[in-house]
Amino acid sequence: MSNTEFPDDELRQEQEFIDGLYARVDVLRGEAEDSVADALAQGDKPMQARLERDILVAERSGLLAALDAVDGSLCFGRIDLTDGTKHHIGRIGLREDDSARTPVLIDWRADVARPFYLATGHTPMGLRRRRHITTEGRTVTSLHDEILDLGDATRTGHEDHDADAVLLAALNSARTGRMGDIVQTIQAEQDEIIRAPHRGVLVVEGGPGTGKTAVALHRAAYLLYEHRELLARRAVLIVGPNPAFLGYIGEVLPSLGETGVLLATVGELFPGVKATAADTPEAAAVKGRADMADALAAAVRDRQALPDPVIAIEHDREVLMLDDGLAGVARERTRAAGLPHNAAREYFEGHILNTLTELYAERVGTDPYDGSSLLDPADITQIRDELAENPEVWDAIDRLWPRITPQRLLADFLAEPDRYLPAADADAVRRPVTRAWTVADVPLLDEAAELLGEDERLARARAERERETQIAYAQGVLDVSYASRTYEFEDKEDDDPDASEVLSAHDIIDAERFAERQEEADHRSAAERAAADRTWAFGHIIVDEAQELSPMAWRLLMRRSPTRSMTLVGDPAQTAEAAGAGSWSDILAPYVEDRWEHTRLGVNYRTPAEIMDLAAAVVRAGNPDFEPPSSVRSTGVRPWVRQAPGDLPGAVAEAVAELTPAEGRLAVIAPRALHRSLAARLDGVTASAEPDLTRTVVLLDPRQAKGLEFDSVLVVEPAAYGTSDLYVALTRATQRLGVLHTGQLPPGLAASDG
Repeated sequence: MSNTEFPDDELRQEQEFIDGLYARVDVLRGEAEDSVADALAQGDKPMQARLERDILVAERSGLLAALDAVDGSLCFGRIDLTDGTKHHIGRIGLREDDSARTPVLIDWRADVARPFYLATGHTPMGLRRRRHITTEGRTVTSLHDEILDLGDATRTGHEDHDADAVLLAALNSARTGRMGDIVQTIQAEQDEIIRAPHRGVLVVEGGPGTGKTAVALHRAAYLLYEHRELLARRAVLIVGPNPAFLGYIGEVLPSLGETGVLLATVGELFPGVKATAADTPEAAAVKGRADMADALAAAVRDRQALPDPVIAIEHDREVLMLDDGLAGVARERTRAAGLPHNAAREYFEGHILNTLTELYAERVGTDPYDGSSLLDPADITQIRDELAENPEVWDAIDRLWPRITPQRLLADFLAEPDRYLPAADADAVRRPVTRAWTVADVPLLDEAAELLGEDERLARARAERERETQIAYAQGVLDVSYASRTYEFEDKEDDDPDASEVLSAHDIIDAERFAERQEEADHRSAAERAAADRTWAFGHIIVDEAQELSPMAWRLLMRRSPTRSMTLVGDPAQTAEAAGAGSWSDILAPYVEDRWEHTRLGVNYRTPAEIMDLAAAVVRAGNPDFEPPSSVRSTGVRPWVRQAPGDLPGAVAEAVAELTPAEGRLAVIAPRALHRSLAARLDGVTASAEPDLTRTVVLLDPRQAKGLEFDSVLVVEPAAYGTSDLYVALTRATQRLGVLHTGQLPPGLAASDG
């Protein structure tokens, strides 16, 4: 019988296929869990076996994480070719078994899967049919078939003439407080960007709701698939605007089987420092300017001091006078080496020791009659070695060329910035040394670290001290073992003359080798190691809301991408930070000149046309030429703009009750100064710097809302925002928007009951 007579037979066949996939997944998971357990149980193997075990654990643990992440919706589509071949498409690729050459499930990133996203009736790319498979957990709930070969009369009963039905269903679904992947609904223009070449800088520009963030995340997944060996070793960095945003997108890449990506804000990119304080807009703007690099360089040079006017050093009953002329020569010769400050100190020490050696040798080793030297090279070397043991010499060196940490340099700079900045700028950034770090401080700390460098001798000395401690501990363990065995053998020797011939640990291993065997292998992923290493060079960097970053932040990121392999995502119309660079050319010209690609996403998938019209009117009030992205859908529900009575928190509570969806999420976007009073009137809502986006109602300011989306949005006191912030706030909703105000409305925002 035909499938036309029994359309549900297609559902049955797909369910059987899905069941088979999950049976394979369960086998893989069981094998992975068993191999990890077995490997961890083999802790007494020689060192080589232990290293092999560590590699195995890392690989199997990574497999477990990927399988767990994609378990909910492993397969989402099928393509039927005109030659009769059928390929199922999923979030990861799976084979029937390890020996199978052809996957039973094609990874969405594979070339053979690309027609699933690009084929049309006009250009079918060899396809007869495209099928979207909807699942809940492991259960197939519906099928959606698109006929691409109109000459094929076979029908399944699941055809739908609306080619956008799956996309629109995804757009209209309730939000969860976490971004979902778009792997089932990637559009052709998005696919081109996702699969663009790995090398070079790609700028993806797009207005609100164009999916640029989702495209960037899927691009990261694609690059990790296409360039696995390189990027798994060097890692991919994704930079977001704030912690709430990173939490919002945090499940996308794991759902695509990728767990080895580092997500961070700029404020988290200096190991050991977490930015917890906030700058004024004026301070952030000053700190973000490129000329701060010159100001910090000047501060470092000022730490390379000269005697004022002389430093007296007593050595072996002689007083050596180190004046600014002698020290100045040492300073200039050291600077000529072109090394960072701390790394150059070794050279300065050498020049000072040589200078003092010459002074002392001239004082005690010169013939008073003819002025000739009475000292041979061995005498000179001995004098230098003795001076190197004189604490007064090292006190002088510390005064003239001190070791400095980035934190100390920046704290001192911000405490007294007048010497390096104009008066108004100095007043903006000046602060007590004890204050916590801000996001704008982190690029300055990174710049300071570059200028200062590290004295490698100290690092080697620390490593050697740690090694000596480990060896001493190992020796103690062996000594205890030896003493215990000796006592045992002495006790038994009378009964068993051969007991003393039994080997102990002391007989087969020394403390140094024992310490080496106890060293823990580095189990961390490349992303985890990169997070702890300021000098790490990433294989690829993706920056979301890139228009907001300051020139100093770009210096930090470019140091982490020496190959300039980057994807920058943003929208200049949404620039809100005073330190934002302003244009792509301004950002990139200092690093790659004009060698970068630019593409623009022009379709708004998130924001209904009714809401987008209102948001666009606000921008056009100041920029008549502004063209927003075109909304792909209309809901028929117009946004409303109302004046609140005297009790603003009460009016907000009433509006929240009106706008809160039966399913999904509502955002109240209000000025930060109002958050406490509003939270006090809203059940279950808190005022927090890091809001929980999974709550039904969440309270945000416009900066916290960047990059996020909600079913409904209530914007409070729109006149308190700048145009960019207001544009962001008005474009977060997927269904309904309300605006409450007490004073005058901003230009372009007309009152309406909606």
